[in-house]
Amino acid sequence: MEERFEKQMDFILEIDREKEIFRQNYLADGSRHENDAEHAWHLAIMAVLLNEYAEKNVDVLKVVTMVLIHDIVEIDAGDTYAYDKEGQKSAHEREKKAAERLFGLLPDDQRDSFLSLWEEFEKRETAEAAFAHTLDNSQPLFLNDAGGGKSWREHGVKLSDIMKRNERTAEGSRKIWNYMESLIRKHVEQKDIRP
Repeated sequence: MEERFEKQMDFILEIDREKEIFRQNYLADGSRHENDAEHAWHLAIMAVLLNEYAEKNVDVLKVVTMVLIHDIVEIDAGDTYAYDKEGQKSAHEREKKAAERLFGLLPDDQRDSFLSLWEEFEKRETAEAAFAHTLDNSQPLFLNDAGGGKSWREHGVKLSDIMKRNERTAEGSRKIWNYMESLIRKHVEQKDIRP
């Protein structure tokens, strides 16, 4: 039992490094870039608040756990910007290797559970994974809207790239996707997003 506890503590301390992984999007006030831990926390709150809009009934605890662990892999793999086409080519391979190392710090049963949940998120085949992806895709968009489209302008993001990234977002929640679309249209009109 002592070894199990030590492994769990090692993992807890290791994932503190997630606070050091900064993303390309800004906080809502535009003052600085958001870090991965803040992103995960925000998604977890969103899962609790917005699950009534999921397309199918979801296990909320499963969704919360999924969104809390899905970016832990970026401790090793780094954050790959959503619109970095070159970086996206190797992202899954880098993240899978990171998942094996990081979740491998845990006791075997928890390692297997977290790896399975991480893979479920990646495959997006369950209602929980679809909803988790909707949250993961919408949260940066909400922040970007609140910050006046700053990150989109800095990166010269095109409407076609946003639409490609979100081609399956409605599978998790049509309500959230419809809201996202209205924000996207607004920022195209304001020239924050390139047509």
